[in-house]
Amino acid sequence: IMPQSKKSTFRILFHNHNKIYELYAHQVSQSQMGGFIEIGEIIFGEHSKLLIDPAEEKLKHEFGNVKHTYIPHFAVIRIDEVDRSGKNRILDNDGSSVTSFPGQASMPQNS
Repeated sequence: IMPQSKKSTFRILFHNHNKIYELYAHQVSQSQMGGFIEIGEIIFGEHSKLLIDPAEEKLKHEFGNVKHTYIPHFAVIRIDEVDRSGKNRILDNDGSSVTSFPGQASMPQNS
């Protein structure tokens, strides 16, 4: 009996709707559709029901039933093969985590 080889895990960063998406997946390849990268088997972590990450929940809602997604080459920032998956997340264009607070007031300016 041959030992089962461990699946590769990839971290994919790409631009989408003026944000940077960071997804973890087991499959990444050149798509047969010219100009696209194919991503399959997107990994979603199992979390306790007490702690819900809104960004990962949004991504799970958007990609949870997706078998494969196709990202245009120009949108891809980088693809890394990693030892283990991390948390899927959505970042601002400067790379900071997206945090939104409804009704957030602006801070007064000091003169």
